[in-house]
Amino acid sequence: MNKTDRMLAIVLELQRTSVLRAEDLAAIFETSVRTIYRDIQALSEAGVPVVGEPGVGYSLMEGYFLPPVTFTAEEAVTLIIGTDFIEQRFDQDYGQKARSSRGKIEAILPEPVRMEATRVRKTMRLLTTNDERYRGPEKAYVEKIRQAILHVRKVKFGYAKRLPEEDGNRHSVRVAAPYGLVFTNGSWVLVARCELRQDIRHFRLSRMNELTMLDEAFQLPSDFNLQDYAPPDDRNVIVRVQVHADIADKVKESPNYYRESIEELEDGCLHMTFRVRLPEELLQWVLGWGAGVVVVEPESLRRKVREEILHMLEDY
Repeated sequence: MNKTDRMLAIVLELQRTSVLRAEDLAAIFETSVRTIYRDIQALSEAGVPVVGEPGVGYSLMEGYFLPPVTFTAEEAVTLIIGTDFIEQRFDQDYGQKARSSRGKIEAILPEPVRMEATRVRKTMRLLTTNDERYRGPEKAYVEKIRQAILHVRKVKFGYAKRLPEEDGNRHSVRVAAPYGLVFTNGSWVLVARCELRQDIRHFRLSRMNELTMLDEAFQLPSDFNLQDYAPPDDRNVIVRVQVHADIADKVKESPNYYRESIEELEDGCLHMTFRVRLPEELLQWVLGWGAGVVVVEPESLRRKVREEILHMLEDY
């Protein structure tokens, strides 16, 4: 980023965030604090009313507002593709707002930039995955949970866990205080305080049913910030597998939440390490690759795989 672009970006950051220290700006623009000092000085000399308070930071004088800036073709394409993503992945309400925003962005672009943005956009496309046809309820639940978060109301829903509890039951009814929604690995996840577990838990919307918003209100903890929230990692079990060379490329391209590392061997095989809560969490993944994936450890998972194969033989 050249000096002119950086100075403009500094003004935009100060306009967006009321007070920023030189160290904050240096971190944002990946430059030195000394460079930020020079940029602030140049802005002041150019007539931009930047106010500096020792020990606090820089801010813009109250009432100063930078007029709307123009977009480059690349910036316009970035925003438009962002609206495409929101239309595909968010609920109907946000989908409509995404279409409206896209129209407004395209309307304000100068003709040359709009033509260039259209040309660039034609070379890119977001494809909906095959399983999107089955995610209608998930999108509807996004909207319901958003409303519950905005109105600070608890939610109630049926939930199916991936693995059964100790009593063998996978299904339960939960009441929870919704703290936020996270989109991860192609799926929406609710971060909420579960009344059953008396702690913060994560719930995949795709495993919910009969979601309703309750009249009962809740209070969000003052120290909770979804942007800073980091869930405790309780994946303490190590699983190692050997992948045959003929499917190595396919396995590498297949994302897996539990994957820790991949080691490519001289014969083209892969040695993969996973970290899980329970070995059974990888059972279906291992079986899905057939004879191309062999569990090295732990022995308990090897035994589970053998048992499942025997059950399959009985059916065939």
